[in-house]
Amino acid sequence: MFERAKAILIKEFKQIFRDPRMKTIIFISPLFQIILFGYAANRDITYIPTAIFDRDNTLESRELLRRFTYSKYFVPERYIYSDKEQDKVLNRGQVNVVIRIDRGFGRNLNAGKNANIQLAFDGTDSNTTMVVMGYANTIVSNYQYELLKNEAEAAGWQGTIPYVDLRDRAWFNENLISTDYYLPGVIATIITMMSLLLSAMAIVKEKEIGTMEQLTVSPLKPIELIIGKLLPFAVIALIQITLITLLGVLWFHIPLRGNLFLLLFSTCLYLFTTLGIGLFISTISATQQEAMMSVFLFYMPAVLLSGFAYPIANMPTLIRWSTFVNPLRYFMETIRNIFLKGVGIEVLWTQLVPLLIIGILVITFSTLKFRRSLG
Repeated sequence: MFERAKAILIKEFKQIFRDPRMKTIIFISPLFQIILFGYAANRDITYIPTAIFDRDNTLESRELLRRFTYSKYFVPERYIYSDKEQDKVLNRGQVNVVIRIDRGFGRNLNAGKNANIQLAFDGTDSNTTMVVMGYANTIVSNYQYELLKNEAEAAGWQGTIPYVDLRDRAWFNENLISTDYYLPGVIATIITMMSLLLSAMAIVKEKEIGTMEQLTVSPLKPIELIIGKLLPFAVIALIQITLITLLGVLWFHIPLRGNLFLLLFSTCLYLFTTLGIGLFISTISATQQEAMMSVFLFYMPAVLLSGFAYPIANMPTLIRWSTFVNPLRYFMETIRNIFLKGVGIEVLWTQLVPLLIIGILVITFSTLKFRRSLG
């Protein structure tokens, strides 16, 4: 049994490395993707194109605007002077926010009355808008505290003005760099896509070129054929995750606080599922185009329900429960914990055990389906 499976294994490796395009897809494509996503998958908001609409033009309004423009977030792109211009710059997407101060702002402050300031946002991206509103509220709160302090001192107040000073501390991702959070997830999605595609194409390609019949009448047993077909892609996936992990650590300086061998071990468990699904797709597909479409039918929901971009806790109850059968959810959490937290198997077993169970069920079902298709 081992010798026959070994022969198929050697044949698969030769077939893979004989094709220059396949070598590019396997080794160059993942590296290109991690570099591309490493720069693109960044939700740190440090540049907010801003328009200034100051109808008051007093010392007080200019001081408040100075606090906005001297921050590292709000970058004044233009100054506007009418409501029509305000609508124009927002409708055309020329700025993300308009800071508007109407007449009477400085007069009301000096008279001890409430003064208004308006921030008109482009709310297309609600998450970005909420972050920008947080920055603006912080700036206005600090300005308001300074006004209160100055008024108290001018009135001869000798005591201190109480102020709540929030000191925050982030664990694991100390500088709150979004790339450090997203890139481990990108690694998981790349491994998912590559292992699914390669394994799904393996059997279908034999069908298209007409060699599947030769394999079925050969002395090979179905399990030997499966091992010989899937094992090369498992080896390739382990090589890929090693290469892109090294690139992420050395190029983007992602912290790898956990054990690299634990990362490879969890990848092996995850490959039971992806290779099994790829095998199942190959048995129900007649052409490579059909297999590719079937891969994307699984891949997109798996990524959306994995917690890669959207927190699972915020999903509706029914959708949240459906994520428990998504293997990428467990692998995503495992790989992020290994990179950022550096935890060991004593913590990750709650993710690895479901991953193993799902993998065994999927590979068993796919193997039985493949054997029936041969019969």
